[in-house]
Amino acid sequence: MAKKRPAQPRADAAATTQAEIKAEWTVENVVATVTLGLEPGEKIDLNQIARKFAECEYNPERFPGLVMRIVDPKATILIFSTGKMVVTGMREAAEAAAVVAIVIKNLKQAGVNITAEPIITIQNIVASGDLHVPVDLNEASITMDNAMYEPEVFPGLIYRMQEPKTVFLIFSTGRIVCTGAKTKEIVGEAVEKLVEEIKRLELTQVKGDFDAGDDEDFI
Repeated sequence: MAKKRPAQPRADAAATTQAEIKAEWTVENVVATVTLGLEPGEKIDLNQIARKFAECEYNPERFPGLVMRIVDPKATILIFSTGKMVVTGMREAAEAAAVVAIVIKNLKQAGVNITAEPIITIQNIVASGDLHVPVDLNEASITMDNAMYEPEVFPGLIYRMQEPKTVFLIFSTGRIVCTGAKTKEIVGEAVEKLVEEIKRLELTQVKGDFDAGDDEDFI
């Protein structure tokens, strides 16, 4: 990784062509973990669940969990015999309770004895966005702390923001992906802080001053 240098005003041509940043973003995926309230020592018979519901997939030789999909709210649920679940594919954290309620209803229909309220924890929110300006990733890799850029391996810069604790993928086109947040508010705060950092370090370029490459394929 290149040695970081103190941020200084840009003296090259790009410094005179800084573009305005108009950041937009949207949540693409919400991931939650769930602990079901089973009796101590009780296990869920995943084979029985798979026989009961056609929308389930269960192949214990390949993966120990059962995959259940529901349409509304749209989500994919991994269910393990211990009563642990992972819910993915949601667009809003508020959907988690409705998804889990549907799963519990299905499990009870299959004879699973659930005796307590589930414990639902939002683990990760993944958002994609666009700064609507090209970003100089070579300069960013030098001036931004906790940034890594290896274009021969991956076309995006990886930026690990410390506060709020999130990870960004930043592409030269201005497209971004944010992971690691646990609420939409944290995503918004992180994107706002990223914009301020890019402005401070003068990392934007006018369109036409860069080669987009293949980064669009990774969004």
